Amino acid sequence: MGDRGSEPIGILLLRQLPFCSSLSPIAKVNCFKFFTLIFTFFIYSTYHLCRKPISIVKSVLHPENSTDPGWKPFDGKNGDSLLGSIDLAFLFAYAIGMFFSGHMAERMNLRHFLTFGMIGTGIFTALFGFGRYWDIHALGFYIIVQVFAGLIGSSGWPPVVTCVANWFGKGKRGLVMGLWNSHTSIGNILGALVAGAFVEYNWGLSFIVPGVIIAVMGMLTFLFLVPHPQDVGCELSNGSIQTNHDSNDYESRGDDDATSDSERLIAEGNSENASVMTHQPEAAISFLKALRIPGVIEYSTCLFFAKLVSYTFLFWLPFYIEKTAHFSASKAADLSTLFDVGGIVGGILAGVLSDIHGSRALTCAVMLLLAAPVLFMYEAFAKASYALNIVFLLLSGALVNGPYALITTAVAADLGTHASLRGNAKALSTVTAIIDGTGSIGAALGPLLTGVLSQTGWRNVFYMLIAADICAFLVSSYIYYCSGLQATTSAIFGPFSDCMPPVKRIALRPNCFRITLVMWLLFAFVVFAVVFFVFIVFGYHGNA
Repeated sequence: MGDRGSEPIGILLLRQLPFCSSLSPIAKVNCFKFFTLIFTFFIYSTYHLCRKPISIVKSVLHPENSTDPGWKPFDGKNGDSLLGSIDLAFLFAYAIGMFFSGHMAERMNLRHFLTFGMIGTGIFTALFGFGRYWDIHALGFYIIVQVFAGLIGSSGWPPVVTCVANWFGKGKRGLVMGLWNSHTSIGNILGALVAGAFVEYNWGLSFIVPGVIIAVMGMLTFLFLVPHPQDVGCELSNGSIQTNHDSNDYESRGDDDATSDSERLIAEGNSENASVMTHQPEAAISFLKALRIPGVIEYSTCLFFAKLVSYTFLFWLPFYIEKTAHFSASKAADLSTLFDVGGIVGGILAGVLSDIHGSRALTCAVMLLLAAPVLFMYEAFAKASYALNIVFLLLSGALVNGPYALITTAVAADLGTHASLRGNAKALSTVTAIIDGTGSIGAALGPLLTGVLSQTGWRNVFYMLIAADICAFLVSSYIYYCSGLQATTSAIFGPFSDCMPPVKRIALRPNCFRITLVMWLLFAFVVFAVVFFVFIVFGYHGNA
């Protein structure tokens, strides 16, 4: 168990300011909540800031115009496939690392864990850019750098979700998480702008500058991040605020007391226990137990397909725009940010709608259903004019990233604090890692298949994206069926809902676990078969 209870040095210094020392206990808690929300927002924005440059520099490494020099080994006819292998190295390493990072985050100090991850991510992001300065043309160097960047880059998501969930209760979680999760799109936008500023004359700086930014942010994280209210003497219980009025108590706590602290009760419990905070040690749950939490397997499967679509856009959209619209690399990078602008709106809208009608699955299903025809129209009509490109980018971003944002934030937090855990919030990092790790496998396959299919025409890439989107829709519809219909009936029919037949709302029917486990195995087999088919039919020559 992590040594929770050590107050960050930066916070200790801030407490010496007259303004901070004069705040009331409730005001202090509210300040810490606001600060944690904003600070973790910028923390994870820098993670995505470092993931975006590779999509911006692809058009320089493998230029469309044969007169441009490019960069060996990516400048040959198989350049698209080699760039796909670079994406694959990062994303599969990220997916594998995600499962371990959630397990480790539950047992380490989250502040230390994030600091290590951010500085390490900065180092390996910058190393990719130094390949230009060191005149490195070996494919193995770039693959190894991406593998380590993916492994260490997986350190970000479980800790930041846990930090936010520690400070905020379940009330309007969809709205809070929807607003907060816009950090993904903000990071992508900033990454595109920063990388785009250097790409045409020095693509190495497109990686080095983001690497420096996240490393500096990692140092600030060590100084100021407060992962848990108890670290600063605060306790939250179902919306009530309890503070330790003896300011010296939490500053002098030793390791024995720190190891006996418990996470606050986020899961809904009995009303008579709602205002009581327990201090019994909590053991981190096993991987198998986390899988048995109702909804984890289902939402993991849904995110597999949803993240496949989202990350294909993340890694290939600027390249696609330049190839099809014939824009410069910097202009394609700027235009691609509109997809993330739409993603911000979609993430917030998904959170608000899920709070209103009480069904995360229904929100995902509706947005995914609408996304399929929008993706088809984007491929068919966006090239006709600049205005249509803008409109369809915004719509695609909103409908594709909305469900993805909702599942990785509000849904993961809901499941990680499920009532079946009896208040053991230590499961949150593991559940978050399982869901996002599974999604990251899809995120790895999407760009990989794009590198292969793009050689046969970009329309085939969009057919693949539409198929994945429909699969995500089917899975989310299945989750909605298992979840019951009562909450949505009330939201749709309002005061007339009492006239409707009652439907018992349950988290997930118990017999769904075995069904979905079988569905998961079948799904894995189908994915393997599809990838094998693509490689056999189209061929994948990834050697330099």
